[in-house]
Amino acid sequence: MQFHLETDQLNLLANVLLEQDLRQYKELLNKVMVRDLRFDAGELEQTADLLAGKKRSLKDEIAQQPNAALKMEPQRQLALLERVLDRVNEVPSGVASSSRTYLTADGNARH
Repeated sequence: MQFHLETDQLNLLANVLLEQDLRQYKELLNKVMVRDLRFDAGELEQTADLLAGKKRSLKDEIAQQPNAALKMEPQRQLALLERVLDRVNEVPSGVASSSRTYLTADGNARH
C-alpha cells in the first residue's frame, strides 16, 4: 500500500504534535521531524485522534471568525489537515498491526 505525505503535510503533523504534551508525544514528534517514520497501529491511532481533535478545533475557529478574510488561513489549514487525516485513515488496521508503516520524506511508504 502506498502512503504518501507531502512535506507540507508532514510539517502540519509536526505542528499539531508540538501543540500537545511533549512528554506523551516526544517519540512520535521525533519521528515526524526526521522524516523517517515508522508508525505502528497505536501510533497511527494516536495520530488520527490528534488530527481529528485539531480538525474540530479548526472548524470551531472558522465558525467564530466574523468575516471571510479571517477564515481563509484556518480554512487552508483545515483542507491540508483533512488530506493528512485521510492518508492516516487509509492505512488498513491489519497492515499497521502486523508491521510498521514506513514514511519517508519522498512520500513513499513501505511495510
